[in-house]
Amino acid sequence: MKPGKDIFGWRGKYIDIDLNAGFYEVKEHFADVLLKFLGGRGLAGHYLRNTIRLGWDDPRTPLLFFTGPLVDTPSPTSGRMTIMSKSPLTGTIGDSSVGGTFGTNLKRAGFDGIIIRGCSQFLCGVEINDGGIHIIDASRLEWLETGPCFSALAGKGSVAVIGPAAENGVLFSNIMVDRRHAAGRNGLGLVMASKNLKYITVSGTRKTRVFDPEKLKKANEDVFRLTAASPFISGKFGISRFGTGALYDLMDSRGMTPTDNFKKSKFSSAREMNAFAYKKRYGSGRTGCSGCHIRCKHIDRMGNSLPEFETMSHFSALLLNRDIGIVAEANRICNETGMDTISAAATLSCYAEISGKTLSGRNIISLLTDIAKGQGEGIELGRGSARYAESKGRSETAMTVKGQELSAYDPRGAYGMALAFAVSTRGACHLRAYPISHEILRKPVATDRFSFAGKARIIKIAEDLNAAADSLTACKFVFMAASLEEYAGVFSAVTGVETSARDLFEIGERICYNERIMNFANGFDAADDILPDRFFRKDADDSGQTARPIDKDAFLKTLENYRRVRGLTGSGRPDPETAKKLDLTLIPDNTKHG
Repeated sequence: MKPGKDIFGWRGKYIDIDLNAGFYEVKEHFADVLLKFLGGRGLAGHYLRNTIRLGWDDPRTPLLFFTGPLVDTPSPTSGRMTIMSKSPLTGTIGDSSVGGTFGTNLKRAGFDGIIIRGCSQFLCGVEINDGGIHIIDASRLEWLETGPCFSALAGKGSVAVIGPAAENGVLFSNIMVDRRHAAGRNGLGLVMASKNLKYITVSGTRKTRVFDPEKLKKANEDVFRLTAASPFISGKFGISRFGTGALYDLMDSRGMTPTDNFKKSKFSSAREMNAFAYKKRYGSGRTGCSGCHIRCKHIDRMGNSLPEFETMSHFSALLLNRDIGIVAEANRICNETGMDTISAAATLSCYAEISGKTLSGRNIISLLTDIAKGQGEGIELGRGSARYAESKGRSETAMTVKGQELSAYDPRGAYGMALAFAVSTRGACHLRAYPISHEILRKPVATDRFSFAGKARIIKIAEDLNAAADSLTACKFVFMAASLEEYAGVFSAVTGVETSARDLFEIGERICYNERIMNFANGFDAADDILPDRFFRKDADDSGQTARPIDKDAFLKTLENYRRVRGLTGSGRPDPETAKKLDLTLIPDNTKHG
């Protein structure tokens, strides 16, 4: 690929803020950096790598907000951005793709991204408006939940804010964006809190330039046509109609619902806890990210956010909870206090197993509140299930990879998902490769979900695709219908850089390998790419409720195959030749996790 003379799509600039000094600088990207990493997750990873061996709470460790070249253009599903830093929960790279209007407003303000370093001497907010950048005293918002913060900051554009969970040190605290969107999983809210930063607002009025609007219109039509024909996206029971909760019944029918802290994979009350049940009880309106026609987020009659699939599943089956009202309230508490719903529910299920009791609805709500407030038993639980279980001498009860809790897909029911969980660079994550697409939804082609045959290469390719999607940026759901071929046409029309699907796959591979390099520099190697032992073991309960264990030898063999196709050594060390091929350099490794 060769850059054009003028920049289209990208803004070519980012803001570098030092909260220690109360100073900022507007900097320009080098053109080759944009072409190597695109934006979003890729560009954020590029700017993170030089500080990756510092602690997450070291003031020099940056918190990064980056958009992609398609954001603030008519490109389909292009309203997302990436927030990234080093994860307090896992010690790996920590990132989240998040929707809302923040990315769009940031581009309209004239920037591709924000890098925040240092620690303010007072609780502060950063306000950006059409290029004007101000650091504001935010002491009036200290300890406030996210809802009151959004209300207090109304009229300032898009808002990213932390809640009391981050201020109280919860390792799986989120950054909430525009009320309904969570930058979740890796504890990015705690990184923001460590910088004494309560919120960021951004607004802008300058539209991003597109190289060839007519070519973009035609490229968009290909994407719209494919998504309209997709049953998963636009069908009668698709995510446009029922949100991500449409997956609830599907996972139940496949015997893949994580139940009772992953001891079982079938929940007897699933049919009363599905998306239809929520629609019947709460009503259902649709909303979504800026620039998205799918609109998979659902709200109740009062405009409140309804739980998404992961939350629906983990706060019901994983905890043996049969009360929809408790799931909805747990979702509200997590959003208002700024906590990751997956890790919160999984940590409670670990606690329930260790304590030997089934949590009542009242217990669930009480413990969530204690976690967010940093009080009582919530102090220990706020460190996540891996640390909590270890402190109790019961590490086997923590269903984590690299310290991050598994999401709502039982890996014994889909072997590609088992592999994807294990090798994810940010700890257990279903979205790094999302093999549910071919193992369950049969897109782009069906594969045998109970076989490891071909899965190493499939997962590697899917990781590269999703890394490119997170960097363009585009929603992963659209790739259940469209492909990088269609998005290469979209990208070319927006930027004027003639690009093929193969080019985008190579960029995705570079982004994934860069993350592997950063993790290895912090001591992560092949030994960390492993599932909890529970998934390889047959438990005493063989009533038909328990999923069949995974053959560990076959799993380990597939891991070897994955390392080979990913270009890693047998120990998981990045290979200098592979790095050179991808135009990357290695970072000296460390002896322990950061």
